[in-house]
Parts: sequence; structure tokens; C-alpha cells
Amino acid sequence: MNIEPDQKSRRSGGREARRAMRAAPLTQDKRPVRAGLEGGQYKPLSDASVQRIHEAALDALETIGFGSVPPTGEKILTGAGCIMGEDRRIRVPRALVEDMLAVACRDLTLFGRDPRHDMLLSGTRVHYGTAGAAVHIVETEKNEYRESTAKDLHMAAKLVQHLDNVHFFQRPMVCRDVSDNFDMDINTLYGSLAGTTKHVGTSFSEPHHVAGCIELIHMVAGDEAAWRARPFVSNSNCFVVPPMKFAEESCETMEHCIRAGMPVLLLSAGQAGATAPAPLALAIVQAVAECLMGVVYVNAMAPGHPAIFGTWPFVSDLRSGAMSGGSGEQALLTAGCAQMHHFYGLPGGAAAGIADAKMPDMQAGWEQAISNVLAGLSGLNMIYEAVGMHASLLGFCMESLVLGDDLLGQALRCVRGIDVTEDSVSIEAMKAVCLGGPGHYLGSDQTLSLMQTEYIYPAVADRLSPKEWAEVGKPELLPRARDRMARILAEWTPTIDPITDRAIRAKYNIHF
Repeated sequence: MNIEPDQKSRRSGGREARRAMRAAPLTQDKRPVRAGLEGGQYKPLSDASVQRIHEAALDALETIGFGSVPPTGEKILTGAGCIMGEDRRIRVPRALVEDMLAVACRDLTLFGRDPRHDMLLSGTRVHYGTAGAAVHIVETEKNEYRESTAKDLHMAAKLVQHLDNVHFFQRPMVCRDVSDNFDMDINTLYGSLAGTTKHVGTSFSEPHHVAGCIELIHMVAGDEAAWRARPFVSNSNCFVVPPMKFAEESCETMEHCIRAGMPVLLLSAGQAGATAPAPLALAIVQAVAECLMGVVYVNAMAPGHPAIFGTWPFVSDLRSGAMSGGSGEQALLTAGCAQMHHFYGLPGGAAAGIADAKMPDMQAGWEQAISNVLAGLSGLNMIYEAVGMHASLLGFCMESLVLGDDLLGQALRCVRGIDVTEDSVSIEAMKAVCLGGPGHYLGSDQTLSLMQTEYIYPAVADRLSPKEWAEVGKPELLPRARDRMARILAEWTPTIDPITDRAIRAKYNIHF
């Protein structure tokens, strides 16, 4: 059949228009994956098991209690109704735990400096991000490790700014090139804020550093009132030294942060078989008891202060005692903790995505995928350490961070699940194809309309056929990740205005 030129033009124009429409950026609500998708499909614990863990945690608080109580904490806790024993361990009556849970913050919003990056921690809404205290950078081209620097941390923040599936940036590494502890805290905080407008998590090495860091935050925010209206930094606080002891300086730091209006992550990070019990269920009991003590502490001091229930039990390889963050047991622990967060109705966070592998290889892929997928399916609000972490948290890899964006996209697609609606199960499209149609769905309106909203496509991963792969030079994964890194860094624009940047650099010793 001959086609007239104007028909060709109309058909080509329609096709080009459709291509342009598919290439155009989608609004947030139309994207196939996004921050805050609701999980909760996976539950490794039965309802009865959740209740038993809760009861055991209450027993532990009432009978074992906490040691190493800081003087300020003793005053806060005994004033609320905790009991200091002759053995200098402080214990919590069950009724007091229930009272504090009743006033604890729920449906917490963690703010970004850009409101597009605000995160509502409610129910089973899922968010992935970075975290950790790696002391090394993984150099994939040299196949070696080196010490991490302030410049590395800033680069990681710049990359996260442009990685859609990494929803927040908590400090993933230590600035090993900064010897002064206050300067290290400042550079950690500013390196993060100067790289991304997403929510930032940080830590403080000493309590008296908080005031100076808060001054820097006020400069970035504009003033104290603007900061308190939208606090865009949270404090990752290891207030507990498992098993069941307070970390005195961290408690003091937490008190300073609360007074300054900063949200806190109540972090319990025992290691099963070492600083936490070996049975997975009892490791969760200890983590829950420790974080419940944190809930009592925070709300006795400031009822309703924004706090994240941070049960982070880790796993030991019991043959050697080494940490095994990439294990199936780690994935189960994290998912079980998510169920406990939901039981209490509190915003919660835990760790996933850790690789024991030293390089971003096949082992790293399965280790990072299994725990990230289970954590997302469990409906964990904040999934920390989800990308970039290797060597059981000792190393951070930039290429792995970029590859992790693809991995998290697939994990989020699993979290979203299958949409069953009247349209999605209507057989009209089947009739059109099978009864007198082309016998396939490749060009159907339904297929074209769902290409972007139902399916997600990797930015780096390879889906070419072997023939196509050979024709384009047999590209390898790590060089492709480096190419994407280079493009992101070339497109990145400063997140802090030059005047504020100059003022901060004049006031503080910035190392990058």
C-alpha cells in the first residue's frame, strides 16, 4: 500500500510526539517508584511473636535495667518515675513505658532544605539512604582501599543529590584527613549540607561540639527560627552501649540536640553473638528494650520530641566473631525490627544494604539486594546504609553508590507491588490484540501508556542482547558507573549560596 507524504508526516509526527511525551520527566505521583512507597507485605514475625518480644523487652527494662547512667540522665529518668537500684542500674516500670509511648512523636516529617525531599515517616512508608562510619574509600580501578577524606564525603553528598532512589544522606564515612575532632564534626556536617538539599544525618564526637555545629546550621538555614521551623539535619545518636548500658557522652550530646530542636535517631547497634544475644529473636528483644529506654529518656525530657526508633542489631559470623552485614540473618533481623516499629506505631529505622564483599562484585550484589528488598517489603521507614557500604561497613565505594541507585529502584519496584484495578485487569486490550489484531502488545496504546509509569529502567545496568553488547564495545559495569558519576558531578550545582559559603569558610576550618 502506498502512503501519501502527508500521511507519513502525520504518522511520524504522532510517533515522535509519543516519544517526546515518554521522554518528558514524570511528576512525582506518576513515577513508577518514589520515596514513601508503602511496604509491609513481608512479616517474618507472627503477631504472637511480636507480642512475646514486646513482653520480654518490658521484662528486661523492669528487671535488668541500664547501667552507666549519666548524672543528667539520672535526674531526667528518676524524675519521670524510673527507679535507681542499689546496684546503680536504673529500671523502668512497665506503666511508665506505656505512658511515654503515649506521648511519643508519631507521623514524623524529616525535612530537606528543598521541600521536594521532605520524608513522612508514617506507617509503612519506605525511604532509603546512606549512613555509616567507614574509614576507607574503595578504589575500584586500583583494587585497593585508602583512608577517607572530607572531600570524599562532600563528593558522596553531591552524587546523592542526583540519585533519585537515595532519599536522604547520612554521613557514610569519617573524614580521616581532619585530625581535630571539632573540625571533623564541622567538616562532616558542612560537607553534607554543601553537597545535597536532601535531609542530612550527622554525628558529634563530643557533646560540647554541638553548639558550634548548630551555629553553622543556623547560618545555612538563615537564622534559628528558620531552622526550628524546618530542621533539616538529624543526629544519629548511639546513646546506648549494648548490652544495656548508657553511653554517657552520647546521652549528653542527645540532650544538647533536643534543646537545639534537632531530631534524633535513637541508635542501638548490638552485634548478635557478641554484644547482643545470639538468637535472632532475643537480639531483637535487646534492641527493642534499649530503644524503649531511649523513648523514655527523650520524652521524659521533651514530650513529643521527634525521635526515630533505631533498632540496628547486627550479625556476627559465629565462626570468627566478624561482622556479617551481608547475611540473610541480617536481612531477617532488620525486617523483624520493622515489625516492632509498626507494633509501637513509631517512626523507625534500621540498617540494610551492607556488603561484606570488599569490591562491588557479584557477592556485593546479592548481599546488598537481599537485605534492601526485605527491608523495603517489611515497610521500614528509614533504611540506613543502603548503598555504598563494603567490608562490613569499613569501606565506602562511590561506584557502588551509583550502582546502588539502580538496585534501590528495583527494590522499590518490589515494594510498590502489583496494581490491580479495573483498568489493569480489563480484557479489552487482549480482545483487541487477539481478535483480528496484530497478535502482540508491542505497539498497543496500553503498552505505550504504561512504559514509564508501570516499569522502571536502570540507568547503568546492562540489558542488551549479547549481539548488541558486542556491537557497542562490550561495556562493563564499573566503567559505566564511573561515566554516570562524571556526568552527575559535571551537572551538580552548589547547594549553598556563595555569600553564606564564604561566611562559613571564614568562621570555620573547612578542609575541602
